[in-house]
Amino acid sequence: MEPHNPSIRDEALALLRRGIPNRVVAERLNVPRGTVGWWRHEDRRKRVEPVPPRPSLLCPICGDRPLDKVAYSYVLGLYLGDGHISHYVKHRVPSLLVTMDDAWPGLQDAAEAALRAVFPNNAICRQQREGCQNIKVYFKHLPCLFPQSGPGKKHERKIELAAWQQDIVDAHPWEFIRGLIHSDGCRITNWTEKIIGGERKRYEYPRYFFSNASADILRLFTDTLDAVGVEWRHTNQRRSVQNISIAKRASVALMDARIGSKY
Repeated sequence: MEPHNPSIRDEALALLRRGIPNRVVAERLNVPRGTVGWWRHEDRRKRVEPVPPRPSLLCPICGDRPLDKVAYSYVLGLYLGDGHISHYVKHRVPSLLVTMDDAWPGLQDAAEAALRAVFPNNAICRQQREGCQNIKVYFKHLPCLFPQSGPGKKHERKIELAAWQQDIVDAHPWEFIRGLIHSDGCRITNWTEKIIGGERKRYEYPRYFFSNASADILRLFTDTLDAVGVEWRHTNQRRSVQNISIAKRASVALMDARIGSKY
């Protein structure tokens, strides 16, 4: 094949540098689109011009895509509570999976909506399993967004937030708490009976629990509770899975106003 006239190449590059799409340049100069693409690539390389990533691969951490910080704080809570990031050889792309019980369809919808807000350029899928749904997203830059990811179980490795993550949690603490409660916590109603004036009376009182085997994740939860003025205490100290209990009336009322029961 005869090489293209240098003047045609120069004209193509002049058009490309003005922002004219490859397809339009190829049609205007009657040059194969692949050739135009190669000319653009070589021109960028020689001028040391960065090649922009495809929109679906833009990362809010190592790139310049905006991050919905409110939704991210919630998703971070979901991931640390009961989420999982894995890398499948079949797909060659890491995936974030959040499992939500079928008893709480509202939480399934909330988790999917938050994932769509954090990953607007990626497909979100649901996989029905027995009694639950796995809500999943594939994204090459998951390690950027969740530097806590790594081999093994979360409670077997150190979990700490990066400075930029802590800034987000500090700005949106209730979303972070809500994600942790929705994934690995609950609101229950305890009851007791007392004899008063010869009458047996039943008293009911609500409380919140958060359970996790990671001391680091428990600390992140309790530090955030401290920041918003919620009183808490440890229970089941001798078990591998520890519980954080919120039972004081004022603190339960505060949690009810911002978190509430699962739905």
